[in-house]
Amino acid sequence: MSAPLPAPLKTRERLTEVRYEIRGELARRARELEGQGRTLIKLNIGNPGAFGFRAPDHLQRAIAERIHDTDPYTHQQGLPIARETIAAHHAARGAQGVSAERVFVGNGVSELIDIALRALLNPGDEVLVPSPDYPLWSAATILNDGRPVFYQCKAGDGFLPDPDALEALVSPRTRAIVLINPNNPTGAVYPRALLERIVAIAAKHELLLLCDEIYDGITYDDAPFEPIAPLAGDVPCVSFGGLSKVHRACGWRVGWAVLSGDEARSRDFRNAMDLLGALRLCANVPGQFAIEAALTGIDTISALCAPGGRLHEARRAVIEACDASPYLQLVAPAGALYAFPGIAEEFSQGFDDHAFALELMEAEGVLVVPGNSFNVPYRNHFRVTLLPEPAQLREVFARIHRVLERQITDARKVVPLAKRPARVTG
Repeated sequence: MSAPLPAPLKTRERLTEVRYEIRGELARRARELEGQGRTLIKLNIGNPGAFGFRAPDHLQRAIAERIHDTDPYTHQQGLPIARETIAAHHAARGAQGVSAERVFVGNGVSELIDIALRALLNPGDEVLVPSPDYPLWSAATILNDGRPVFYQCKAGDGFLPDPDALEALVSPRTRAIVLINPNNPTGAVYPRALLERIVAIAAKHELLLLCDEIYDGITYDDAPFEPIAPLAGDVPCVSFGGLSKVHRACGWRVGWAVLSGDEARSRDFRNAMDLLGALRLCANVPGQFAIEAALTGIDTISALCAPGGRLHEARRAVIEACDASPYLQLVAPAGALYAFPGIAEEFSQGFDDHAFALELMEAEGVLVVPGNSFNVPYRNHFRVTLLPEPAQLREVFARIHRVLERQITDARKVVPLAKRPARVTG
């Protein structure tokens, strides 16, 4: 009689609460299809280098010229010249209480989000997170023993939050408000008046503002980006930025977090972040030598976002494709690298965004991210990145149309048209 097999290794139970479909089940299936020789158009990740973009030459030179200095560890918060440059950049924007000692350089913003939440949260503490969200925010909250509480950013409101509804979610356990501006996945850019209302909520309830501004230089059609730290004044605020998006250097893994506001109120939090940074020794050193060049050198992103620029024209291709589709509706993205189309209301009953994304990949060779991956209570959206060439995006939406037409035609065979609700546009 054979001996019983050893029990499988147990994993952390809270991982069952974490969703990250951006690199999840569909992405794994995509790798299987590629292994079979299929060629896919992968629009699931905002990865500029995968679509032919390059980090600017002056950033590459800055690293090459100092590569001989990159062998040792550096300070856990980052190279002094890098932190001084970041502090000066934020002070010039109007942030209060910013100094190099309150700047943390990390292996991308992703690492710093985790560090900031680990420094802040005790078990059961709550964080107000937008819905839709970039799912790292809710995942990092969960894995640091907190509880994400989602405030809705509805398509009918331009994917902007209602400050009164947000404030109604504040409880005695609430510790922070997360903002993603410009927004991933929707492309919303938050107006100044809205940010001022949210700052007032944070001040009233003594909450920390956690502001993901990694897309701060990527806006379209004169949409104004407003950094929140200058509006926050003395309210403790962490502003996150980096080289991955504006400077097209995702693989370098260079991000930063800037702590502003009343220094006395946030001293313990600052020290906690410093301790956690020290435990991982330091961030990638070569990439840090590009920070000064990035923040003080020439602007290489604005031309891409202006009419005629590649990102602007890609965005135009998506907007025009959605406008021409009887099945899609879109809140035009004002910033960032994504669009978040929805299925028109008259066709949305029973629509399954995951089944749609799977058929789109299997039948048409296009990988997108289902909307429910971004922690929304509906199943009729999906996210695409704006990084491909405009012509390729037009081809992508022709394939999307074919899948939607098949699925909706099949659905109408089951649900009579007369019983469907009237279409509402907006």
